[in-house]
Amino acid sequence: MMRLSDTEIHQLTRRRISDPDAIASAWATRGRRKGPDSRLLIVAADHPARGALGVRDNNDAMASRPELLGRLVTALANPRVDGVLATADVLEDLLLLGALDDKLVIGSMNRGGLQGAGFEFDDRFTGYTAAQIDDFGLDGGKTLARICLQDSGTVATLQATARAVDELATRRKIAMIEPFWSEFGTDGRARNILTADATIRSMHVASGLGATSAYTWLKVPIVPEMHRVLEATTLPTLLLGGDPTTDSDETYASWEDALSAPSAAGLVIGRALLFPPDDDVAAAVDVAARLVHGTEPSSSGRVTDEWPGYTPATGSQPGHSAKGTES
Repeated sequence: MMRLSDTEIHQLTRRRISDPDAIASAWATRGRRKGPDSRLLIVAADHPARGALGVRDNNDAMASRPELLGRLVTALANPRVDGVLATADVLEDLLLLGALDDKLVIGSMNRGGLQGAGFEFDDRFTGYTAAQIDDFGLDGGKTLARICLQDSGTVATLQATARAVDELATRRKIAMIEPFWSEFGTDGRARNILTADATIRSMHVASGLGATSAYTWLKVPIVPEMHRVLEATTLPTLLLGGDPTTDSDETYASWEDALSAPSAAGLVIGRALLFPPDDDVAAAVDVAARLVHGTEPSSSGRVTDEWPGYTPATGSQPGHSAKGTES
């Protein structure tokens, strides 16, 4: 499935009109994961809520909701895809389509820094709150923390992110922080500095947010010298894909190399999996799944307990893990 049919979209919309409470009911009855495997593969789809619809040279690649949903359903149909990260509108569509059973679900929390805006670094929390993540039975919350020393809006974002870390930890929910060291380019537009040193600096700032890091994970771009970069933390670190601009084989090789670092916990990939150069979503997802999980199928099951507290039989604690820009 690469695009939902007109009939499927009509049914989704009519259900939202006639029975909006169906969403809460579906969250309450959703099949839950037993817990994380040793590493995770998460599909990301929270870009549109910041007005970031482009993939490579197509500025409107993600403008069609039927197509985006079809690609997400295709990706999530692979049993070795562990979960999805998105805003409420996308997650609720997937929920009503029955695509979230036995998947980890991460809710995107701050989407206020709209792409291209003069206030882009003011990443206000306009999505999920920690309380709502807990109420709906989601598995964690994701925050974007762009650190720009030229913009006073950064400090408000950091303060709000620290509060979110604490509120999620109180509820034993993962706080997935996506940090970037950022600046205004010569054209006046916001941009992330994708160097090893800048990424390391951003990781240290993000790691120190909140009163505890017990439930904090990082989500960082693949940049040069990734093994040195990942030495900056002992926190579980997921690697993001960003907007794919290189040959697929080169992209996959960079993922494989980064995943061999000790703190690498898996991949959180959006555009590179949902809009691969050859447009074969299922094949791209299968490659990523093999890189993260190897050739053996991963296990999952339904329980009612939150997965962050799950302890594997080995006694190890939960910990999991592309090149790119922020989601």
